[in-house]
Amino acid sequence: MEISALKLSGRGRNSVDVYINGEKAFTIMKAIAADLVVGQELSLDQIQLLKNRDLEERTYQYALNLISRRPRSKKELRDRFQQRNVLPELQDAVLIRLGEKNLVDDDAFAQAWVENRQTFRPRSAWAIKQELRQRGVPDHAINAALDNFNDDDAAYRAASKAAGKLSKLSRENFKRRLSDYLRRRGFQYSTISTIVKRVWLETTGNGGESED
Repeated sequence: MEISALKLSGRGRNSVDVYINGEKAFTIMKAIAADLVVGQELSLDQIQLLKNRDLEERTYQYALNLISRRPRSKKELRDRFQQRNVLPELQDAVLIRLGEKNLVDDDAFAQAWVENRQTFRPRSAWAIKQELRQRGVPDHAINAALDNFNDDDAAYRAASKAAGKLSKLSRENFKRRLSDYLRRRGFQYSTISTIVKRVWLETTGNGGESED
C-alpha cells in the first residue's frame, strides 16, 4: 500500500489526511505524520502503529488541556479517560509520559490543593482530607500535605473572611451564623467555640451586644 497524498485535514489544520492508493485511508496528527512522504509503502502493521501513536498523542494532548485549567490527580484523569473509553494500557502510557514531565504527581497535587484551600477557601484538615480522598489521592500524599496543618489557624482565616457580612448582627446571631459556617467547613466544636469568640471581639471591639 502506497501513500498517494498527504493533505492537511479540516480539524483545526493540526491533522493530516493520509491517502493510500488514491483513497483517503485515515487521519493522524501532524506530529505523527511528520516522517511520512508521498510514495512511501506502508504495511497493515505500520498503519495500525500510526493509528495507535495518534490515539496516544490525542489522549496526551487532551490531558494537557485538562491540566492547563487546574492541576489534576491521577484518578481524576483516569475518570476523564474512562468517559472517552480510553483503554487502560493507553491510560497508563499517557500517565507515564505526564509523570516523566512532572505534570501529574499526587504528592504535588495534594500540596497544591491544601495551599489553595488555605488561601481562598479555608477549611478543616478533616474536610480537606475527604476532598482529596474523593479525588483518589493516596493517604501518604494527603498526610504529607497536611503535615503541620493547624485547624485553629484555618478556622480563624475562614471566620475572618465571613465576619464582615455578619458584623451588624447581635452577638447571639453572629455566633450562631459563624458557628454554622465553620461547622460546614468541617471544624470541630472546640475549635469553633474559641475562634468565634475571638473573631466577635475583633469585629465589634468589645464583648457586648450590638443592636439587631
